[in-house]
Amino acid sequence: MSELSTATATPVPTLKFYLREGLLHAGERTSPNQAQYDESHINRVRLVRALIDVGGLPVARAAEVVSAMQRDDLPVHSVLGIAQRAVTERLAPSSAPEEESPSGTGRRLIDELCARRGWRVHRENPGLAMAARVLDAYVALGQDALLEALDAYADAAELVARADLAAVAAAGERSRGDRTEMVDVVIVGTVLGDALAAGLRRAAQEHASLERFPAPDLDHDRQDTPC
Repeated sequence: MSELSTATATPVPTLKFYLREGLLHAGERTSPNQAQYDESHINRVRLVRALIDVGGLPVARAAEVVSAMQRDDLPVHSVLGIAQRAVTERLAPSSAPEEESPSGTGRRLIDELCARRGWRVHRENPGLAMAARVLDAYVALGQDALLEALDAYADAAELVARADLAAVAAAGERSRGDRTEMVDVVIVGTVLGDALAAGLRRAAQEHASLERFPAPDLDHDRQDTPC
């Protein structure tokens, strides 16, 4: 285990914790107190750390995602749903189904959006309730300009979603349909993709803001500096 610790820059106590929680599969036992770990263990530790440290998943949710990865009977689409629920709970942990859209306005607007765009989405998709809560907040705050931008946001969301699934398909083509490769892309893309999308949005907002609302001379040194 010390070699696995060195290879992954992960403390031994943390690796033992991963083993206890089912986040890391057991090594090949070579003696009563020794086990051999291979490349699959290194990859798993790196994945788990990415889910927790970068994706922000609680350990319990990361364990659920890892468990779904190991189930060959689960279709890729079902694994996507599990990853979605895990990351949505992180973003909106206090949600309860009956409390997600107290005014009903947000859910109505989301339902109308899905119908307008022809989206086929299960009623229990966690994103629907999450989006409805945001729209309820917009209504409560009188943010009509943000409500009017809903379709533009949906355009961007659909573009990102199609890019996500194109990456999954590409992984399948490269691996000749290997489910493990495809599931890895689904999980990493879903959990870490939210952080990537948020980061790129921040950068794009600054760029668009400078174009639309030129900054004062105070920021002159930054304005034309490409990232």
